[in-house]
Amino acid sequence: MQHVHITQGIDVASVVLYSFWLFFAGLILYLRREDRREGYPLEHEDTGAFEPQGGLFFTADPKTFILPHGLGTVTTPTKDREPQRAGMRRTAPWGGSPYEPVGDPLADGVGPASYAERAKRPDLTLDGHPKIVPLRVAKGFGISANDPDPRGMKLFGSDGVIGGVITDVWVDQSERMIRYLEVRTMAEPARIILAPMTMVSIHGGRGLAQTDSIAGHQFAGAPGLDRPDQVTLYEEERTISYFGGGYLYASASRSEPLI
Repeated sequence: MQHVHITQGIDVASVVLYSFWLFFAGLILYLRREDRREGYPLEHEDTGAFEPQGGLFFTADPKTFILPHGLGTVTTPTKDREPQRAGMRRTAPWGGSPYEPVGDPLADGVGPASYAERAKRPDLTLDGHPKIVPLRVAKGFGISANDPDPRGMKLFGSDGVIGGVITDVWVDQSERMIRYLEVRTMAEPARIILAPMTMVSIHGGRGLAQTDSIAGHQFAGAPGLDRPDQVTLYEEERTISYFGGGYLYASASRSEPLI
């Protein structure tokens, strides 16, 4: 009886190898296109021209994402670009040189104080409610009797000067943790700002709190809130960038070379 071999005359190993190469090349092409949904096309910092201009390898097909809780849709990539912030300048004339702030370094959005133009709406829980809220409206949340209650404490800056008084605590209802301290500034006119809890130390025995990020007089320039019981993603971004930038820009001694 004659046996028929389907693969007779075909190198199966070569077919599998070449198939894998084709698949892998397609995967690389797909990933390189998909990773250009944000931050691309690049811009030439001298001319403002897009680099590269586009093409098969450098442009992702538009894709629309449906946001939760009826917040609409987002289509990427987009041709819209964030405007370049005016409060900065190059430290050297050649391309690739770093930028430095020329005005208020904590608010200019440069270096460690950089921020993104996030959505001007609050972060939401799974059931569609604002996730980060003050204790005065957070049902079922409170300060443990074993922990110091920061409300009413004075908040000092890194220079030992009082920046404000803590009036409330803002909690993350999803993560069950304190995110911000609500502070009424000492400078007139008094303003309500948020201070990131991760940048504040609570000294319960002394009845005070202190941040090592900004000085006492700089609390007056911190970003505020549009609504008293709600913080938007954009306001969170500005708050974190302001306090985080203080670790370099709060004083001249911090921004000078170490050597």
